[in-house]
Amino acid sequence: MSMVLRRVWELVSSTSRGKVDGSGAEACSRSDLGELEQLPGDILLQILRVLGPKDAAKMSCVCKALRCLVFDNRLWVHFLQTYQPDPSSDSLFFAEATLSYGYPLPLPPFHARTPQLSFKHIYGQRARVPGSVIIDGGSGYCKFGWSKYASPSGRSATFLEFGNIESPMYTRLRHFFATIYNRMQVKPNTQPVIVSVPICHYDDTESAKASRRQLKEAIYSALFDMNVPAVCAVNQATLALFAAKRTSGIAVNIGFQVTSVVPIFNGKVMRSVGVEVVGLGALKLTGFLREKMQLNNLNFQSLYTVRTLKEKLCYVALDYEAELSKDAQASFEAVGEGRFTLSKERFQTGEILFQPHLAGVQAMGLHQAIALCMEHCHSAELAGDSDWYKTVVLSGGSACLPGLAERLEKELKALLPPYISNGTRVIPPPYGADTPWFGAKIIGNLSTFPGPWCVTKKQFRQKPRLNLIW
Repeated sequence: MSMVLRRVWELVSSTSRGKVDGSGAEACSRSDLGELEQLPGDILLQILRVLGPKDAAKMSCVCKALRCLVFDNRLWVHFLQTYQPDPSSDSLFFAEATLSYGYPLPLPPFHARTPQLSFKHIYGQRARVPGSVIIDGGSGYCKFGWSKYASPSGRSATFLEFGNIESPMYTRLRHFFATIYNRMQVKPNTQPVIVSVPICHYDDTESAKASRRQLKEAIYSALFDMNVPAVCAVNQATLALFAAKRTSGIAVNIGFQVTSVVPIFNGKVMRSVGVEVVGLGALKLTGFLREKMQLNNLNFQSLYTVRTLKEKLCYVALDYEAELSKDAQASFEAVGEGRFTLSKERFQTGEILFQPHLAGVQAMGLHQAIALCMEHCHSAELAGDSDWYKTVVLSGGSACLPGLAERLEKELKALLPPYISNGTRVIPPPYGADTPWFGAKIIGNLSTFPGPWCVTKKQFRQKPRLNLIW
């Protein structure tokens, strides 16, 4: 193999020194590779992988066999996975085939007519895409970092908790964004920003539309006044679907104070179909576990310890009644507080998502809210895929409780008629509590970013009717 690589490299080196003709094209050597041309295509492909993207690109001038292989999508998918921040080939194909045109997304029939993607071209385009700042403003905690990073680089309290609650929204947002940029130690005017916005003002009423418009303008105004060159603002529910490689489905976000059940068709929140809201979120789950621990004389110093125990020890039982008769005891060593042992509290905490009355909350269970949303989606009879709503994607830290997706699938099948429930799939948070951030990362690394996804300051000042995912 070393002799083969040396021979190939000699040919590449001699080729790269070729002269340029009058048309601007490099005068490439057409000499036969002899024994190299007799090698199987898979072996030649491995050689190109070892050489790397820059030198592999030069090989298109060596011989016909290599010229064909240099344009092989398998080679450039490998280079994208190795040299650029994307987790898998199916994520790459989803992103470039579905999202590269921006919003509004092309309708599903359009994808069938989309020409085959050239990942060599996509690699070159992605290499020139500027790194963007991603700010996932969660309802409890904000995650921020670079689109080129493997994961968020930091966390802080969300912008709804920043500043005086009576201060104007613009002032609070400006303070929040300035804090994030200071923590990242970057200047706002150097790169685009993607902002993940929590779903709020759920209704399709004129009042709710006005509130969403006011929030949108406050976000854009605050960022553009800080000289950010381009802004992309997308709601968390849509980003969670993107992270799961979907553009249609039901996004269920267990937020800090409430849980939202959001129908999304082709990237658009279908408020006309109906967004369901359950008045129970992560804070209530943590508070319920705290009360159970206090009843059992388990002493702790902070609510953070209780939250950690919820994340490390709690789960959702597939059959709650049967689980009550089992030994569910487990322990965890909390930093600075010692060892804690929980028993039935481990699954009783998650059970309040299905039986809110256990926590003194008068609300429908999560499974009931999702079932109601699915019935509304079925009745809406939207054009296109009739099963678009049968994919349910979970997001939020508390949605990571083991067993939650399986329990939801079981309850939905029991609640819904077969023509609605058949084929229903509940997907756990693809990237844990950071799922919306990773959905934003998919956008930020597109070969066409920031063009079709971002709004510039000039565009915003002209006040056009912007196509934004809100």
